[in-house]
Amino acid sequence: MSNEFKGRTGIDRILHAAVNSWSGLRLAYAGESAFRQEIWLSALLLPTAFWLGRDWMQIALLAGSVLLVLIVELLNSGIEAVVDRVSYEWHELSKRAKDFGSAAVMLALLLCGGIWAGALWQRLEGG
Repeated sequence: MSNEFKGRTGIDRILHAAVNSWSGLRLAYAGESAFRQEIWLSALLLPTAFWLGRDWMQIALLAGSVLLVLIVELLNSGIEAVVDRVSYEWHELSKRAKDFGSAAVMLALLLCGGIWAGALWQRLEGG
């Protein structure tokens, strides 16, 4: 069985992928309040990473941890969309899938918070 959507190659594939990615970001921003909050927090944190980070590796770690939260939130939203597409009825496997996605977001947020707290501590204590 062939998939008519998998036939694109080269620049055509890249352009269509970019359009789909932009559409996903717009849909997540419009429909997911957690993603919207994280976008606004990212707008504050990403420029701050350049002040807080002492070298390019620290800046990359600070910025990367923020972007990781957004990535995991998008994956969680995708999981939730698929589960809801299958059925709105309560089911143990649906609950597990959504709980796993939520736990992944929580771990990404904890990692991000820990990285930022460590960098802020180092900056403020003068080390």
